[in-house]
Parts: sequence; structure tokens; C-alpha cells
Amino acid sequence: MSAIPSRAAQASGTAFALAAGLLWGLVFVAPLLLPDYPALLLSAARYLAFGLIALPLAWWDRAALAQLSRADWLEALKLSLVGNLLYYAFLAAAIQRAGGPLPTVIIGTLPVVIAIATNWRDRRRAAARAVATGAAPGAATGADTPLPWRRLAPSLLLLGAGIALVNHTELGRMRTSADADLARYALGGLLAVGAVACWTWYPIRNADWMRAHPGRSARAWATAQGLATLPAAALAFAAFWGWSALTQPAWPMPLGPAPERFLGLMFAIGLFGSWLGTLCWNAASQRLPTTLAGQLIVFETLAALSYAWILRGQGPDVPALAGVALLVAGVVWALKR
Repeated sequence: MSAIPSRAAQASGTAFALAAGLLWGLVFVAPLLLPDYPALLLSAARYLAFGLIALPLAWWDRAALAQLSRADWLEALKLSLVGNLLYYAFLAAAIQRAGGPLPTVIIGTLPVVIAIATNWRDRRRAAARAVATGAAPGAATGADTPLPWRRLAPSLLLLGAGIALVNHTELGRMRTSADADLARYALGGLLAVGAVACWTWYPIRNADWMRAHPGRSARAWATAQGLATLPAAALAFAAFWGWSALTQPAWPMPLGPAPERFLGLMFAIGLFGSWLGTLCWNAASQRLPTTLAGQLIVFETLAALSYAWILRGQGPDVPALAGVALLVAGVVWALKR
């Protein structure tokens, strides 16, 4: 696929990215609705549910899954460990310590971070190819062709300004709160930075695999990641159960103090936030350059902020609304460029 997608590919890719963002925004809700559940338990349970959901779906995609090599399954496992278990453990812990909006806004830097990381990576690849082939660096073509920084700069600046405005609003709200805990809030922010690191690596690596296998099913690859997650999530769940039995014997394992809500939320985000969201993102990754797709993760930020405001029962103030408008403007500018 060329570096500039066709109008049809861009439209369908953007629609898939939007759907993925709306679905992924749901995963920010669970830690707020289950504040007494440790983040590691939430992460293990979410992906245990994802893996169990993937089992019957694997029969549906058995022919496509049979085509995957050992290297493909190893790649699915790596993606699952970093982009699933580790990422959500960081994110859930961050939300429980700092509330919903601050981690959401820090995660919202992903469009900027991924775009910069991808373009920097692509420029290095182009330079290496130029040295190997003797061609001019600017002659590189293909999915990993670097974009001039001047074309990326306006959308990145708009996204950055929008993120800063929303973050300014949330910091102001925290400073006026009587029960604000700055140390806990700061720890939540640091944990959210860890989540950003995991999810900077995941979409770039996942997009590389999808674009290297353009004929493969996005649905089957989502199912493969669920299957790869299952044993790791089961092991993590069992390890937490054992640790809890030793250190917190009163904790009602395996389902905690609110078993119905816990099971419902875990299977809901396992199906919608994990399997279906991954499927939509895989489809977007096949249709769009990674630099552009990375900026469209802003849809996840917008969805998560909306859900957090709904749960809080308060709408955004004027600076936050202005920040959201800048985020949308950054996406529109990126698509037009």
C-alpha cells in the first residue's frame, strides 16, 4: 500500500479507527466502577474474559488461524503481553489513583507520541535503505515512507494544545478539591506514562504485522491475540489469587466483593473493548499509514473523556470544550494533509 491511501481506504480506515476509539473508551470505565478491585486483578480478568471469548470465535476463523506460523503466534503473544496485560494494569492503577480524566488526558498524548515515534522510525528506515541501495533518501516509497515534519507539525500542535487545555482544567479541579492527594495523583500520572509507553509500542508493532500481511483477516488476527492472551491472563489471575490468599485472606476471591458487576464488566470490555476494538483497529491499520492511524487514537481519548464526564455527572467547562475542539481539529487537519 502506498504512503497516501485512496479516498475509499482513508474513509473506511477512519471509520474503523473511530469505532475502535469508541469501544476502547469503555475500558476506562471499569476501574471507576470497581474502585475496590486491584489493577492487576482487573487486567488479568479482562484478558481472561477476552481469551475465553476468543475460543469459540477461533472455530469461526479456523482456516485463517491455521495459516499463522510459529513466528506469527509469538508476535501475537508479545503484542498481548505488552499491549494488553501490561498496558491495562498500568492504566487501571493510574485511574484508581488519579481518577478518570488525568490518565485519560495523558493517554491522549498517544496521537502525538505515536506520530513522532513512527515518523522518526520511518526516517531511520528510509536512511538505511538509501545507504543500502545508493538511492537518494527522499526517493523512498511504501507504507513506511516518512512524512515531512512540516506536514505533521500543524496537526501535532493542535492535538498538543487540546491535550494541554483539558489537562489544565483537570488540574484546576483537583487543586480545589478538599480531599485531593497530590502524591497519589502524581503516582497515577506516572503509571499513566507507563501505559503510554506500552501503547506506543503496540500499535506500531501491530500495524507493521498487519501491513506485512495485507491479505490476512483483521478479525482472525484479533482472535489470535485473544488466544495468545488466554494462558498468560490465566496464569496472572492464578498468581494474584495465590498472592491474595497469602496477604489478604479476607478478600473474597475469585470474584471480589461485587461479583455480578465484576463479571458483567469484564466480559463486556473483553468482548467490546478487546476483541471488537482490536478487530476495528486492525482493519484501520491495514488501510492507513501508521503515522496517520496513530493520530486517530485521539478518538479513544475523546470517548473516554465523554464517558468519564457522564459518570461524574458533570459536563466539561469552556476550556475543556475548547481542548476537545482542538483535538477534533487536529484529527481533521491530519486527514486533509
